[in-house]
Order: sequence, then C-alpha cells, then structure tokens
Amino acid sequence: MNEKKIYIGYDSKEPIASDICEFSINKNSSETFNINHIKLKEVKEKNIYWRDTDKLGSTEFTFTRFLVPYLQNYNGWALFCDSDFLWLDDIKKLFSLADDKYAIMCVHHDYKPKNTKKKLLSSQQIYPRKNWSSLVLWNCSHPSNKKVTPDLVNTETGKYMHRFGWLKDEEIGKISHEWNWLIGWYKEPEDGKPKALHFTEGGPWLGKDFQDKEYAKKWNEYLRLFKN
Repeated sequence: MNEKKIYIGYDSKEPIASDICEFSINKNSSETFNINHIKLKEVKEKNIYWRDTDKLGSTEFTFTRFLVPYLQNYNGWALFCDSDFLWLDDIKKLFSLADDKYAIMCVHHDYKPKNTKKKLLSSQQIYPRKNWSSLVLWNCSHPSNKKVTPDLVNTETGKYMHRFGWLKDEEIGKISHEWNWLIGWYKEPEDGKPKALHFTEGGPWLGKDFQDKEYAKKWNEYLRLFKN
C-alpha cells in the first residue's frame, strides 16, 4: 500500500475541532501519517471547487470531502473523516481493513435522529445512508471512483453525493460502527466500545451548552494535552 494519507474536514468557524481531531490521531497512532485539512478557501483558490454555499449544509466541507480521489490523483487508499471526530484507537488498525474489491468502505449506520436541529441550530436532515460519508476509506485507484471529478462534486446534488450515487451497493464495504461512534445514538456497553467518537450533534468546542454532553470530558482531556 502507498503512503497512507488522511484528510480531515475543516470549517473556519470551528478550527479547534480539526486540530484536536488531528492531535488525537497522532496521539494514538503507532506510525506517522500524512494528515491534510480540506480547507474551503484553498480548494476554491485551486479552482477545483466553485459551488455556491449550501444552505442545508452544516459545515464548509459538506461537498469538499468528495474531492479526496482527485486530490489523491486517483491513486492508493486514503481516509476522510469529519472534523468533529476524537480518535481513541490506532488508526493504523482501520487502514488494515482496506479491501481492494471495494471502491469505498464506511460504517453502514441506520441513523435516524429524533431532534430537528443539529449543532449551531442548523437544520437536521433525515435521509438514507445518513452519516455514511462522515468517515470514508477511499480506494482512490478503484475504476468507479474515476467518476468523482471536480465537475461531479460541483454539480451533483447532496442526495447523490452523500449516498455514493456513482457506486453499486456491492462496491461499498462495511466498517464496524466502533470507528464512527455516533454520540447519542450508540451506547456502551450494549453497542461495544468506541474507537473513534463522532460528535455529530456538536461538541465542547461550541461552548457551555455542550460541556455536559456525553464524552465531553474526554474531548476536553485531549484539549488540555494539546495546549500543553
């Protein structure tokens, strides 16, 4: 396998989330990874992203996440995760699951939140394969992913992109939900133990209203280590 690259979604309104995500990866990794933050300003300056602001999107990387195969020159395996992840286990173990027969691998959530608002009061959209695209192991060399060009990313609907509309069902491999532990949806111990926490409905970096949320103390522990 070529050099393992990791891409983290980046939102200029929440830069500390991306920083702690990267810090937690490095803190728990047994090897060094090439970690990149997908910044909206940068991909626009490179003229590979030109979509208008998505009114339904809760982050700046709602669509830019799908540029990973292009950024990889359609070569090798790469991982994308949202910025609101906190990694608790060695990400090398996740890369070891990569199977060349799949175009992508992700957690096949059956996530149907009951609340109508997400973090920062953005609208909560309910749709099939919700949160599947928040953590994706990309087989960038797979022929089907050659379809994921900047033109596609900039013109297709959110429904098409987030449901991986360019892929056949059998091209989407499955990863354990422990690698994308949706806080508030999965519970310990009945659902296992998280390897990567996903603060999909908002985390402690958003202010005092989020300090009492589940796993907030764990995130704050990493914040203190990061600052020291």
